[in-house]
Amino acid sequence: MKYIIPQFLALVFSFSIAMAQQMPSHKQWSDLLVKHVDPYGKVNYKGFKTDEVLLDEYLELLKNNHPQGNWPVDAQKAYWINAYNAFTVKLVLNNYPVQSIMEIKDGDKDAWHIPFIELGGKLYTLDYIEHTMLRAQFSDSRIHFAVNCTAISCPPLLNKAFTKDNLNIELRLATRRFINDNRYNILSENRLQLSQIFEWYKEDFLKEEASIQEYVDKNTPHLNVSTNASLTFMKYNWALNEKK
Repeated sequence: MKYIIPQFLALVFSFSIAMAQQMPSHKQWSDLLVKHVDPYGKVNYKGFKTDEVLLDEYLELLKNNHPQGNWPVDAQKAYWINAYNAFTVKLVLNNYPVQSIMEIKDGDKDAWHIPFIELGGKLYTLDYIEHTMLRAQFSDSRIHFAVNCTAISCPPLLNKAFTKDNLNIELRLATRRFINDNRYNILSENRLQLSQIFEWYKEDFLKEEASIQEYVDKNTPHLNVSTNASLTFMKYNWALNEKK
């Protein structure tokens, strides 16, 4: 009997730890996005500011329920995408009003290198989440069209949360929407004027297709993009993606 009680307590403790780090619901984030982000990805930061308490509650949920190795891959990926987007909005709200995320500094650190994100007892930066937790861990080029840096030239912020159940379809749709939107890319069969995202992260796209031209062609069913199409990259607009 003296061994049963400690074993039972150990099981209870292990179960409690597991329960404390369940896959979080992203409904609260989704509700905020529906309310404050229009279908084109423009963000009502003033409106977000009035609901900042609700945003903070969601960020606290993420803090206390960070990914575990036994989570499905899509649940982990959705978590980190939502975390990146939600904490980026929080950073803007902390410094609002601003004209651009490029204005945000903490000493010699820019917005991407400020360690202000606490998750599971660790401090993260936006840069670390994007490049280590997302790009390096999952090697999925579609992530580039899901994370939002609050700039006009960034892929638009989706006005609902990513979840393990909707992740693949929403990533596929986000990729096609961005590539075929002439706010970001101007396409023809023999000439591609592309977002600088394709220049900055070329290696990610070339892991999946032999060329940028072929990657674009795969996502433009209405065009037959030549493998010899010329490539140029459009200047990035870092102005805030604010709904006026």
